[in-house]
Parts: sequence; structure tokens; C-alpha cells
Amino acid sequence: MSELEMSVAELQRRRKAGENLLLVDVREQWEYDLCRIEGATLMPMRTIPANLQALDSGDDVICYCHHGQRSLDVAAWLRSQGVENAQSLAGGIDRWSIEIDPAVPRY
Repeated sequence: MSELEMSVAELQRRRKAGENLLLVDVREQWEYDLCRIEGATLMPMRTIPANLQALDSGDDVICYCHHGQRSLDVAAWLRSQGVENAQSLAGGIDRWSIEIDPAVPRY
């Protein structure tokens, strides 16, 4: 795992600790409608450039998708735009469902 990625266990630990995190779901609306991590903001990957200012808030930005590839691309792009605290959730919502919250449906 690179510095661009955060494990699901680390995300869970930080959420339980009450840390200020901006959790961004970069999947499409239909995917979000199927399942999501509670508290996440839907911002499909194609809309990220238009929302750059909202993501440069100072909070840690954790992006996720289905398996972690789209969100890794988004995190890398955000870093290139100066959002130094952007990371991707390794394994995406699928790994979250397997390791953290089995109530989140898999697809």
C-alpha cells in the first residue's frame, strides 16, 4: 500500500476517534444507491475537477470507489492539484463490506 492509500481498518479507527475526515464516494449515482459508507459525500469521479475547491478544505480527504482504482486515480490527481491530504481507501467499499461492515451490500 502506498502513502496515497489508507486501509479500511485505519479509516474505521480514525472515524471512531472522531477525526475530521471528508469521505468522498467517487462512484456513480447508481452505485451509491446500491450501497454506501455512512457519512460519505457522493461526488462522481467526472465531477471532481469542478468540486476541487470544496475538497481543498484542510480536512483529510478520503476517496473511495468500488475496488479502489478510481479513487486512487482521484487521490493522485487531487495531490497534483495541491490537496496534499488526499488518500484513497484501499480495496474500496468492497473491502469495507468484507472487513468492517458486512451490512453494506456487495455488488
